[in-house]
Amino acid sequence: MPCTLIRLAGCPLRCSYCDTPRAIPTDSGHRMSVDAIVQRAADAGRPLVLVTGGEPLAQRHTTELLTALLKLGCHVQLETAGAYAVNDVPPGVRRIIDIKTPGSGEVERNCIDNLGCLRAGDEIKFVLTGRSDYEWARHFIRQFQPGHGEIPLLFSPAWSEVAPAELCAWILADNLPVRMQMQMHKTIWGAEAEGV
Repeated sequence: MPCTLIRLAGCPLRCSYCDTPRAIPTDSGHRMSVDAIVQRAADAGRPLVLVTGGEPLAQRHTTELLTALLKLGCHVQLETAGAYAVNDVPPGVRRIIDIKTPGSGEVERNCIDNLGCLRAGDEIKFVLTGRSDYEWARHFIRQFQPGHGEIPLLFSPAWSEVAPAELCAWILADNLPVRMQMQMHKTIWGAEAEGV
């Protein structure tokens, strides 16, 4: 779906596979008011707006931004590392919670309480750096049963660390109820492309 991506600067996590390290420093972006951001999203006129980071929930005005974006009448998604509570995210915003695997180096940052706040439209994502991350994620799903089958579970191979065909084979062998997610922008435009 055509999407306007809003990337917020600043992230307290240091995931091993971070594909946007330039967004880690809080001063890495350009200061903009909430109104200016919303106006740019409105001008783009796309059916989907995705707020990501860095880590958007580490920023003070993210809830205000999300509330304003909802008024545009488009789908609004928030992609978060899951290290912060998501219960204050405005209703109507679809949350994508990235559960950190051991290979990320940030597994201890997972806020497991977020699983109890899931609602229709939310998704859970696992970025996998290898077979051990896959097995960890498989065990996590069986242990916590996030969303009880109502919430889509996404398995994404860390770029250049897990071959997509290999991950696909693991999923099919275990008949896991997950959807494989690729980084389409990297597949289409290349891993180094920015602003696409």
